[in-house]
Amino acid sequence: MTDPYDPAREGAQMTFDGRMSYGDYLRIDQILTAQHTLTPAHDELLFIIQHQTSELWMKLALHEIGAARDEIRAGRLRPSFKLLSRVARIFEQLNSAWDVLRTMTPSDYTTFRDGLGQSSGFQSWQYRLIEYAVGNRNLAMLRPHAHRPDLTAILEAELARPTLYDEALRWLAGTGLPVPGHVLTRDLRQPWSFDPAVEQLWITVYRDPETHWEAYELAEKLVDFEDYFRRWRFNHLTTVERVIGMKRGTGGTGGASYLRRMLEVELFPELWRLRTAL
Repeated sequence: MTDPYDPAREGAQMTFDGRMSYGDYLRIDQILTAQHTLTPAHDELLFIIQHQTSELWMKLALHEIGAARDEIRAGRLRPSFKLLSRVARIFEQLNSAWDVLRTMTPSDYTTFRDGLGQSSGFQSWQYRLIEYAVGNRNLAMLRPHAHRPDLTAILEAELARPTLYDEALRWLAGTGLPVPGHVLTRDLRQPWSFDPAVEQLWITVYRDPETHWEAYELAEKLVDFEDYFRRWRFNHLTTVERVIGMKRGTGGTGGASYLRRMLEVELFPELWRLRTAL
């Protein structure tokens, strides 16, 4: 009979008294003790972990979006492509998480829904920061965070910065493409609205990708990200419809009707509509 496998024989570290371990580095104890259910309902833990892990993925998405924006501003397009691809994959992960939550039935949810009080996902400041960073700058959505001056300051600072799309258009202008002046000087606090001149600009890029290859690839990276982002919104809607039907959300929104309106928001409308013109 052979001896049981012992990783120490190959040099694996097996003692951590006074030394940093895997759990120490990742703060596993803090993470695993951050779930505090308020009811005896079995599915409440699923609900909490689903949303906590989503917030962690959103933290990473913000990290990558910010870095991609910095790279575009500096004219380093190739590193930005990798970062934007990663953001799209992050939203793929967020999409997959809805599949787990959809195993919760309407009956399951009713066993703990009252315990949520007025808390709701639309109050997520990280989600709002993502929306602001990529262009959907709805100033009304500052209000749910007015009780937290620290969060309001973070969101206001984002509203003072050019969005990801603004930086892309500023880079295009720097390459000599005719970006309209009013686009480059627009009020950054306002949401982006469709601009026919910008659509025509992107049409120029798509009709001659060999000449404008970096702009062409940048456009496709933006579309790829928005594609996954739209799917995330759609999966959110279908999950809500499956679990609560047309009831109002815990935070007072219309629930499914509110989420359906969000499906109409376009982050980079010119990049989608140009396909009809090609």
